[in-house]
Amino acid sequence: MAVYAIGDVQGCYEQLRRLLDTCRFDAAQDTLWFVGDLVNRGPGSLQTLQFVRSLGDRAVTVLGNHDLNLLAVAAGVRKRHRGDTIEDILQAPERDELLLWLRTRKLFHAGQGYAMVHAGLLPQWTISRALELAGEVEAVLQGEDYVGLLQNMYGNTPVAWSDALTGYERLRVIVNAMTRLRLCDAGGRMEFGHKLGPVDMPEGYMPWYEVPGRASEGTPIVCGHWAALGLLVTDDVLSIDTGCVWGRDLTALRLEDRRLFRCDCTALAGTAEE
Repeated sequence: MAVYAIGDVQGCYEQLRRLLDTCRFDAAQDTLWFVGDLVNRGPGSLQTLQFVRSLGDRAVTVLGNHDLNLLAVAAGVRKRHRGDTIEDILQAPERDELLLWLRTRKLFHAGQGYAMVHAGLLPQWTISRALELAGEVEAVLQGEDYVGLLQNMYGNTPVAWSDALTGYERLRVIVNAMTRLRLCDAGGRMEFGHKLGPVDMPEGYMPWYEVPGRASEGTPIVCGHWAALGLLVTDDVLSIDTGCVWGRDLTALRLEDRRLFRCDCTALAGTAEE
């Protein structure tokens, strides 16, 4: 009865299945935790979504920025990017069922002594507070006014959290932190321009998990999103986006003993567009 955390799949279905074979994943008793970005950039977004959905309760998925992009494009509030590979989902006979399933995934998850988020948490948020705030977004995304959220979700402001925030500005900060965050300053002001690894960072900014006194310290957080960072496994941060779609690796981490499993993805090098 193992739990395997899986890095950003991004539509790399064949590589995901090979990785699960390496893990000897048993769908009858094991569970998969997906850190988000199930779709986009890779060649098998539809197959990936179909497969993860078919796992039922054996798959726990948090939403990533590419998953939200799919929902926004499908709702007609966002144009496709040149490198998007989501047309197979948009044209699928079961399109509506798949999109509804995706829309009802979590933004943040905690259980079994771990927490999971696609990108990161702001330094003021404890694990319990992050669950509450994610729940605010999830309630709207799963409700009748979800298109309104998708229309107002994009933008880099406000750059910091305040309990006084309301409406779409409040929801936007939560979404940005949990699906886009890499760097912030000691006060939690987010920076979205830096997409390299933790080098040559803007003055005053640091990786979100290095902020002194971060309120979520003490609970190991599984995350992805930052392919340029690569694998990072510390006592309380497990960043496992190892750049599958860019021709590097797809990584699984067994939570019980933190054993790593890898699938080589060099065959995908050069196939994804920025």
